Amino acid sequence: MLRNVVVGWALVCVLMVSCRQGAKSPDATPAEDKEAKGLLQGIWVDEESESVAFKVEGDSVFYPDDTSMPTSFKIVGDTLIMGNPPSRYPIQKQTANSFWFTNQAGDVIRLAKSTDPNAALAFVHEKLKVISLTEVLKKDTVVMYGGERYHCYIAINPTKYKVIRKTYNDDGVEVDNVYYDQIIHVSVYHGAEQLYSRDFKKSMFAHLVPERFLSQAVLSNIDYSSVGSDGFHFDATLCIPDAASCYLLDAVISFDGEMRMEVIDY
Repeated sequence: MLRNVVVGWALVCVLMVSCRQGAKSPDATPAEDKEAKGLLQGIWVDEESESVAFKVEGDSVFYPDDTSMPTSFKIVGDTLIMGNPPSRYPIQKQTANSFWFTNQAGDVIRLAKSTDPNAALAFVHEKLKVISLTEVLKKDTVVMYGGERYHCYIAINPTKYKVIRKTYNDDGVEVDNVYYDQIIHVSVYHGAEQLYSRDFKKSMFAHLVPERFLSQAVLSNIDYSSVGSDGFHFDATLCIPDAASCYLLDAVISFDGEMRMEVIDY
C-alpha cells in the first residue's frame, strides 16, 4: 500500500515538472510573424497622395530620401518594430495590398502597395548621402593686447566621422539621418612663438555636455571672441544638425598655453 502511494506521488511530480517545462515562460520573446513580413515586401505609397513612403526588401526598410539610412524591421503580433533602439508602431490593418499603422504622433498612416513600375526610381541612389555642414574653412585674426601682437588661427576640417541624428519623416516614422562631424584646429602665436596648438573634437566636451545630446551633435564652429588678462576667448558651438539645439562654450587659452572650458549657453 505504502509503495503504491509513493509511486503515485512520484508520477504526479513528473507530470507537474513536464507541464512547467512545456509552459511558456512569461519572459519569453514573442515570435516574429514571418507571414506578415512577407506581405510587407515591396514599395508602399500613401493612399491619398500616392507619394512613395518606403520600400521593404528582406529585413530592411528603405526610404526615398537619400539622407535617411535603411533600417531593420520585424512584425511581432500587431506591432511593426523598426530600428535599434526599437520604435514600435501599432498595426491597424494589413493585407497583401494595404498597410495601415499608427505613427508616434498618433496619426493613422494608410499605405497601399504600389503597382507603378516607375515607383522604383525613387530608390535609385548611388549611395547614402552623408551631409557635411561646411567646406574646409580657415580664419585668421590679428589681436593686439598690452602693446603686443598675437595671431589666432582657426581651421575647420570636415571629417568622415559619421554622426547619426534621429528625426521623423513626413509619415511620422523615426529615421536616422547621417552627418559628418568636424575637427577644428586652433593655434595662437605671439610673433613666431607658438603659444598653443590643438585639434578640437567633440569628445573633448564630454564632461560639459550630456551624452544624449553629444551623441547626435557635431562640433559646428569655433570663433575667436575676445582677449583679456586671463587669455584668449573662443566661442565653441556644438549643435544637433538641422535643429535649434546647441551648446555654446567658452574655451579660454591662457598666455601660458593652458586651456579651460565652460558652458555659456544652451
